[in-house]
Amino acid sequence: MKKFWYYIFAVPFYLFSLLPFPVFYFFCDLFYFITYYIVGYRKEIVYKNLRNAFPGKKETEIKKIAKGYYHFMIDLFLETLKGLTVSKKQLNKRITSPDLSVPLELKKKGKSFLLVLGHYGNWEWGGQWFHLQHIFQQDVLFHPLSSGFFNWLFYKIRTRFGVHVIPMNSSIKEMMQRKELLTATAFLADQTPSNTRDVYWTTFLNQETPVFVGTEKIARKLDYPVVYVTINKVKRGFYEVHFKLITDEPKNTPENFITEMHTRLLEQDILNHPEIWLWSHRRWKHKRTV
Repeated sequence: MKKFWYYIFAVPFYLFSLLPFPVFYFFCDLFYFITYYIVGYRKEIVYKNLRNAFPGKKETEIKKIAKGYYHFMIDLFLETLKGLTVSKKQLNKRITSPDLSVPLELKKKGKSFLLVLGHYGNWEWGGQWFHLQHIFQQDVLFHPLSSGFFNWLFYKIRTRFGVHVIPMNSSIKEMMQRKELLTATAFLADQTPSNTRDVYWTTFLNQETPVFVGTEKIARKLDYPVVYVTINKVKRGFYEVHFKLITDEPKNTPENFITEMHTRLLEQDILNHPEIWLWSHRRWKHKRTV
């Protein structure tokens, strides 16, 4: 009965996702105006994060990045909803990669691997697009949402083309069960850790930051290569994916090497294009205790 009502509630989202892209982005602009100028959604958090990350920038520069971020944030959320109905052809048109040699080489060696990325660019479309390349089975780790309806809706979006989703709290167990498959398992490595007892502390965007170490731990346990992914915005609604091998021998790397590497790579991406990272995220709510 609950799912019946979920389908009823989902009808407006499906209808919205069917809008042609020019009309769709008209509504994105409208929602941007409402979100930034009228509602002011998490403005205090966004501006605080930007000022702390870029202490040398003038306030006019901070404001420009913030406005660019709000434009992108609205596009990103609504593009994710577009995933309810977007065609495979359209997705392959809107996301491209100039070089697939890294995943192709790993496939040639018969190695499953970990994809590590941040909340940068359109990571939702990126996962679906990579699965459609038929190189690897795309698996994605996720934290279930507190809202039953939106958890169900996002599950529908993420699994529509065959992506397999794995709850974070059962990640190791399920990945072990799927070890016979050739998989690429995606980790969003810039999540705020639920606690700071088992994290790697480093300086990230000019601030002392706890970094989730689960990616490195799982890589070592399963002996999976680790590949960093950048999803850059080319223009509105179009993205380009780049792959960088961090290591194909995780057990032979020094402790925290993998974590430090993917953190530095993400930091450089953000410095290059700060407006397409998730600045409304409460990334620095934890403080290090001596």
